[in-house]
Amino acid sequence: MDPLDRIAAALERLAPPPPPIADPLVHPAYLWRGGVLEVARGWAPRPLDALIGIDAQKATLLDNLHRLARGHAAHDVLLWGARGSGKSALVGSAVDRVRREGGDLALVEVADLPGLPALFARLADIPRAFALFVDDLGFDAPADARALRSLLEGGAEARPANVRLLVTANRRHLVARDHPDGEAVAPRDALDDQLALADRFGLSLGFHALDQDGYLAIVRAYTQAGELPFDPADAVRWAVQRGGRSGRVAWQYAVELAGRAGRTL
Repeated sequence: MDPLDRIAAALERLAPPPPPIADPLVHPAYLWRGGVLEVARGWAPRPLDALIGIDAQKATLLDNLHRLARGHAAHDVLLWGARGSGKSALVGSAVDRVRREGGDLALVEVADLPGLPALFARLADIPRAFALFVDDLGFDAPADARALRSLLEGGAEARPANVRLLVTANRRHLVARDHPDGEAVAPRDALDDQLALADRFGLSLGFHALDQDGYLAIVRAYTQAGELPFDPADAVRWAVQRGGRSGRVAWQYAVELAGRAGRTL
C-alpha cells in the first residue's frame, strides 16, 4: 500500500465515527449540531411544579406548547430577563409536561443558528411537533439578527407549521447598540434592528430579578419539599456571595443544605 494511503487509512481509524442519525419520531429531546440530529441522552428536566415564582410564564408557555402539539396555530417565544430566573429550565420542564399530558412534542436544542434552514427542511414532513430551543441568544452584528429575523418571518425559508422557536436571552431586544469595533450604531438603526427581531416573536415572556422576600419564598419552597431546615440569614448570605438573588441561586442553596445534611434533592 502506498504510504499516503496508509496514513489516510490510519487517520480514518483514529477519527471518531459520525454520530448516528436519530429517528425524529421516537425520542423526547434532541440536539442539532453539525447538520446532524442527535438524541439528547439523559434528558431529565425538572418537574414543572418545582419551578417557583413564575406561574404566569408557566401558564402562558404551556398553553402555547399544547397548541403546537395539537397542530394548532402557535407562536415563536422569546423568554428574556434576569440570569438564573428559570428561563431555560422552564423550556425543558414545559415540554416535558406537555408530553406527560399526551402531547406529541419533542424538544430540539439548536447548537448553530446557520443550520436552522437545514433543520427546518429535516423536520417539515415529520408528523410530529417540535420546539426548537435556542439558549442564551444575543447578537453583536446586526446582520446576524437580520438572518434570524428572515427565518422567523418573511424569508424564503420560513419555518414549517410543526416547528416553533423558543429563544432565551438576557435582554429583551437581543441586539447590542454598539458594533464590536466600538463604533456606535446610529440610534434609529439600532432601535429598528432591535425591535424588528423582537417583534417577530408572537410571545415575549419577561423574567425579572427577585427581591429578598421573593428569593426567600423560593428557598422556603425548595427546602420544605426536601424537608430541610434553613436559616433565612444564611440564605441571604449565600445569595450575597453569589452576586444576586434568583431562582437558580435559591436552588443551589437548597442543594448545599442537602449536601451538608448528607442527603439528595
